[in-house]
Amino acid sequence: MANIKKGDLVQVITGAKPERGGYRGKQGKVLEVIAEQNRVIVEGVNFVTKHNRVGQTQRGTKTGGIETFEAPIHISNVAIVDPSSKKPTRVGHRVEEQIKDGVKRTVRVRYAKKSGKDL
Repeated sequence: MANIKKGDLVQVITGAKPERGGYRGKQGKVLEVIAEQNRVIVEGVNFVTKHNRVGQTQRGTKTGGIETFEAPIHISNVAIVDPSSKKPTRVGHRVEEQIKDGVKRTVRVRYAKKSGKDL
């Protein structure tokens, strides 16, 4: 079971500080998880610019130019934010019994561990 999922609020815990042009300490929502590469795309973090070649479509409109978008960062460089304390925390799993439509099922549930000092 993955610790970080799409839609989670995470904080960047490594890298350069914002004063030096980095993203450490910045919080954002996970837009996409790339499990094969152990990477995540976080909203508002790790912007890169891509220069696209100018071309034409069938209708004659111009395409191309400079585009900025979020690039993936490694999953080990982010930590999930505890909803109560708004600080980065670790994630645990516990097994719970759920009754749905009269059927008892065992389900693994994620929960935020107690966050001590800043990670």
